[in-house]
Amino acid sequence: FYLPGIRLAPKEEMDIPVLFMPDTMKMYEAVVVIHVMRENGENWPYEDSAELNKDLKSSVTVAENGGIQGILWIYPVHGIPEAPPQKLVPAVVRCRARQRVERRVEVLLTGVVPGATAMPAARNSATVNTNKPANIQEEVQVTDGFFTTVGFLYELQYQSNEIKSQLESLVGMHLVQRERDTESGIVTLIFNIVFAPNKPMRNEATLVVRCTTGGVWKFPMLFIATEPEVDDVINIEAVGLNKESIVGFKLTSQTR
Repeated sequence: FYLPGIRLAPKEEMDIPVLFMPDTMKMYEAVVVIHVMRENGENWPYEDSAELNKDLKSSVTVAENGGIQGILWIYPVHGIPEAPPQKLVPAVVRCRARQRVERRVEVLLTGVVPGATAMPAARNSATVNTNKPANIQEEVQVTDGFFTTVGFLYELQYQSNEIKSQLESLVGMHLVQRERDTESGIVTLIFNIVFAPNKPMRNEATLVVRCTTGGVWKFPMLFIATEPEVDDVINIEAVGLNKESIVGFKLTSQTR
């Protein structure tokens, strides 16, 4: 759009509205250009206008008499669509403290292909598959050459830096398989999640998937670490009434 004839006083501020309404899950690019000229039509004097450096030539318009007629500000804008929030059931990864578990998490990405925006009601959330073996060597499937041009980036985001510091070293994740339904265009990503908690906890996280062509999808996750197994049972036998009984045992620290 074009906004002509806006007057600005010295040091006055102006808001520029930018509206973004994507219809497909891809990144859109635009440029906001602001052209400023003096209200009286005069030029700004500039002695060496013929020898303007390359960077300055792209941001000014020079008049025939050598003065600066206008000044340009150019702001690139990237529009990245995000999938609408849905009330998804969190994918739960549960493990006893001081143990290790591997789970498969399956997520569905709609709108990766233009026109594929409907999501089946039966598979509208991130799900944890506990039946498949945790074979992390499984090859990534490629369908119809689609994945030769489309890639995905992913990360786990946490509600706070404190939760991040607790979970970051305890959770491992990588993409093991991706498929695309040729009819619906829905892309299925399967992740292998490794969770090795060192103490009981219950923390939420968000799996964020970004498509290299643009588009962001978010899926809730819940990591639960239950009480660990009992290490040992200590029996103390009494030697008599009102007499102390002592049992010694060793504790070894797992850290420095």
